[in-house]
Amino acid sequence: MSKLALILLLSYLNGAVMAAECPDLLKFSMRKLRSSETLDVCQAFQGKVILAVNTASNCGYTPQFKSLETMYQKYKDQGLVILGFPSNDFNQEFKDEEKTANVCYINYGVTFPVFTESRVKGNEANALFKKLAQLTGAAPEWNFYKYLIDRQGIKVEAFASSVEPEAMETKIKVLLEQ
Repeated sequence: MSKLALILLLSYLNGAVMAAECPDLLKFSMRKLRSSETLDVCQAFQGKVILAVNTASNCGYTPQFKSLETMYQKYKDQGLVILGFPSNDFNQEFKDEEKTANVCYINYGVTFPVFTESRVKGNEANALFKKLAQLTGAAPEWNFYKYLIDRQGIKVEAFASSVEPEAMETKIKVLLEQ
């Protein structure tokens, strides 16, 4: 076998192994807010501690964006990623994507990934939130419901909207150290 053929074979096998290691929970793609870019969530975030949050621009919990961003800046280099999922399931999200983006990026300075508006509860929930509800037995009850997911995409813990991101810091640090 030629050197080039061997390199190609090894690259292919490495890719197959990497794909096989992806937890089912992360096997989906979504478009980023105010962007044409679609992210393969597994490829982008596999091996990270994930805090998935359903967000809304016109909610009493919307100021949590500030503490979520602070948490992201503090721990992103250690492997934390926060994923924002704007949803109008509770009638508090703009129908205009640009307005939602302004709340996230201009009003609160969010730099963590935020996706386009989607459903987060019921049969029409996006792929991640459907799986999270099945794993935890808990679908979002309101905006800013949070799910903390370990690096392997196996251990998931749900947190009510009223739980401030700072109150989760100890649990996040434990997962980052694993």
